[in-house]
Amino acid sequence: MNHVFCADLSREQDDPLAGSGAHAEHNLLISWPRAKWTRKARQASDMPEDLVRALDAIAADGRRVNLIHRHDQPDGIHRVFLMPERRDFVVPREALEDFLSAWRSGGSLTAWEREGVERDLLLCCTHGKKDKCCAKYGYRTYKALAGAVATHGLPFEVWESSHLGGCRFAASLILLSPVRKYGRITPEQALPFLEAEARGQRFLPGYRGDSRLTPAQQCAQLAALEHLASKPHSPGLTLLDDSGSEHRRQTRWHWEQNGASGHLRIVCETTTIRRVDMCSDLDEGPTDSLIWRAAELTETEA
Repeated sequence: MNHVFCADLSREQDDPLAGSGAHAEHNLLISWPRAKWTRKARQASDMPEDLVRALDAIAADGRRVNLIHRHDQPDGIHRVFLMPERRDFVVPREALEDFLSAWRSGGSLTAWEREGVERDLLLCCTHGKKDKCCAKYGYRTYKALAGAVATHGLPFEVWESSHLGGCRFAASLILLSPVRKYGRITPEQALPFLEAEARGQRFLPGYRGDSRLTPAQQCAQLAALEHLASKPHSPGLTLLDDSGSEHRRQTRWHWEQNGASGHLRIVCETTTIRRVDMCSDLDEGPTDSLIWRAAELTETEA
């Protein structure tokens, strides 16, 4: 193959971002030096085995676990975040297992807890051991995001992150909480992306869809937002109904914006593309994958 990065191939074949926004609502984030990350999103090479087992058990219970990193964070002191609860903790390494045990059993966390999370957390995947696109594209975007937040005083806390899903969409970002997932954010887009989110608007060139919706509904949601994008403020969207078959879904939405309102009817259909999901799949070559695209959009008055 002529290309060696799955993200390059994904862009060239018009692999859509819409419909790829799935992510767990409940997240546990633990700062850990990136140099020690392994290929697994929640493990580091110098983690004690008991801690690895505790994190695996937390993940098995349904909470997403990611490692995060910033150069100003001391190696032996860990920031721990619980989202969407917006709780923030500082935990010495030797106390991590006690902390997790107390949290899981409902015990007191006062010894480690800081004030609640005031600024949304912005995670940028730089997990090069998982996928080389996240090293190539992710770190550049992370630096641009962190620089823009510091320079412009924007209301976000930016961290490098282990695998967030969708390596072919590097640079891959997630904003917590609530969950908002983005892909293909370039360093040049860092400031307009941050400014849009600071205004409460989705940055449509990189938006992947609401994680609470199905892939077809995410496809329709993005089509609705793009249709209404010429209006000065981000619209409120409410999904009214969803019907159809496995490969063709019709959704109806109610929108409100600056005192105006209306209904949208959007039909999304599946099609097949051949793609490589990760750089580790390059040797095997592309495989067939179903994607959703908006096929019809009509608007009526409310």
